[in-house]
Amino acid sequence: MNERGQLDAGSELSTLPIHLASGPITLGVQIRREIRFPEQWQHLAGRGAQAFIYLTHAANPSEPAGVWRSHLISRAAENQRFVLAANVADPHQHCPSMVISPRGEVLAEANSAETTVIRTTIDLDESANWYLGQRRQDLLKSSYQDRTNV
Repeated sequence: MNERGQLDAGSELSTLPIHLASGPITLGVQIRREIRFPEQWQHLAGRGAQAFIYLTHAANPSEPAGVWRSHLISRAAENQRFVLAANVADPHQHCPSMVISPRGEVLAEANSAETTVIRTTIDLDESANWYLGQRRQDLLKSSYQDRTNV
């Protein structure tokens, strides 16, 4: 699927609050090619995302194996957040469905042409800001432009 013409760009990069029986959590949601823009993930972590949800339809036999998988591991470790990634079941998929810890450890993974469910338990208390707090904001600063009123 080519998302151009199917999906429209949003006007903001906001977190998603979810209320569970165990209490509220805040998620950062990223889709498809947003895997290639680490600054967006970092922005969501800075806005309080405790974990990331990543949804894609990545099934292209011309993509090199392992690249998107390594991006997901990097996004988890860079931001010290869990990444919960879901891809379509397809024999040509090049991005697995997986759960990655804030340390970059793959906790569960499914890379298959078959529809499958992966389950694991996560502890959101493992999410942290230790690395994010060491950013050199004195040298480099990213800014966010809210486009909701454009």
